[in-house]
Amino acid sequence: MKVLYITGWCRSGSTLLGNVLGELPGVAHVGELSYLWSNGVLRTGTNPTCGCGEDLLDCGVWGKVLASLTGDDADNDAADNDAGLHALAADWVRRHDAHLRTRHTRARLAEATGRAEPDPDVGATLRAMTSLYEAAAEVLGADVIVDSSKFPAEAAALTGLPGIDARILHLVRDPRATAYSWLRAKAYIPAMDPRRSTAYWTGFNLASEWIGGAFPRRYRRLRYEDFVAEPARVLKALSHWAELPGTPAVAPGNTVTLGENHTVTGNPDRLRRGPVPIRPDDAWVTGLARRDAAASTLIALPLLPRYRYPLTPGG
Repeated sequence: MKVLYITGWCRSGSTLLGNVLGELPGVAHVGELSYLWSNGVLRTGTNPTCGCGEDLLDCGVWGKVLASLTGDDADNDAADNDAGLHALAADWVRRHDAHLRTRHTRARLAEATGRAEPDPDVGATLRAMTSLYEAAAEVLGADVIVDSSKFPAEAAALTGLPGIDARILHLVRDPRATAYSWLRAKAYIPAMDPRRSTAYWTGFNLASEWIGGAFPRRYRRLRYEDFVAEPARVLKALSHWAELPGTPAVAPGNTVTLGENHTVTGNPDRLRRGPVPIRPDDAWVTGLARRDAAASTLIALPLLPRYRYPLTPGG
């Protein structure tokens, strides 16, 4: 089974890119799969809606996935099955916090490259990851899963999982643009200060680069700005690199047609259907206050030249 994992920082266009790729035959974009447990089952997060519009627990796809993982027994009453599901979800959230946060990226890479052996608890976490991907692929009838969870440690762990052909797509966007986006709260997540969002931008992108150093052939970096400027060209190159079954169709005017998806969490735009234009979003160039732009630039300064971003917004 192939997993195309999108890593990097949030508000970088991963929802749109994933949904476009999910239109290919045999490819399923599952959104931010890591949040299935916290948002969908435990209700400790936000945005428990599936991309199809149903609640994650009411969605036919995720209901079957969860049932296959918990081994729901028809002889048990609903309360017992619910208790088992909540116990499994709580265990997954614990494992994620213990082994798959950004700070764990180097440790997961050491295991993936064979330089270290995972301890039993980490090994159990990696097996749980594999089981979730396998169950999702089975229910969705997919040969390729696109996961836009954007956790570098998850991406690092994937590269070492047996039975999974992992490709890591590192998606980057100008830090001033993501800082501007974070100033606006969305229905599922609060706003964030530009300094904090840019600090996360720097940390997530640096950790994602470590994966490219360890697995250069399975890693590719893509700028959001290049994707929206030339979507047909970028999608063709991306599909060739990831060995996907074809290239998504881009109509004149850089428009794609999107159908129903079953994505977990993510930008509310994942609910859009029909013709969707792919176009640059440059409102941040004039909308971001100078002091915020300067702070974001200073924090991200070491990485700006590497990603071909100017020191002056819009320059």
